[in-house]
Amino acid sequence: MNKQQVHVAIAILYQEDKFLMQLRDNIPTIAAAGCWGLFGGHIEPGETPDVAVKREVLEEIGYILPPFFEFGYYPDEKVVRHVFHAPLLLELNQLVLNEGWDMGLLTPDNIRKGNCYSKNAGEVRPLGPMHQRIMLDFIEKNPL
Repeated sequence: MNKQQVHVAIAILYQEDKFLMQLRDNIPTIAAAGCWGLFGGHIEPGETPDVAVKREVLEEIGYILPPFFEFGYYPDEKVVRHVFHAPLLLELNQLVLNEGWDMGLLTPDNIRKGNCYSKNAGEVRPLGPMHQRIMLDFIEKNPL
């Protein structure tokens, strides 16, 4: 059995006092299924985290990242998360959701509560626990 950690690159995208998050597909076999999370994904062999985050955001929502910055590194027993942040310079309706169930601009209050309503799901859905932790760290270190 391979116990090597998976490396992923994810992006905190912010606009004014809100954060763009993806409602992950409600497929039981994926991590944080049916939960709100950050955009991003696996780092391909030979790819650096900064290149991966640009590729993943472009693939998932058609957004070309403006200059962005490293925020942190969140390892656990299974996944190493390389986290970056950048402003969202487009309106939500200018993005194309290519992966996930829904996307939305969540407020710091949504993030603190740990849930947000999804129009596509027709219900309030939780944030993925690790994504909530990352976002709470970001909000604490970068007050709006």
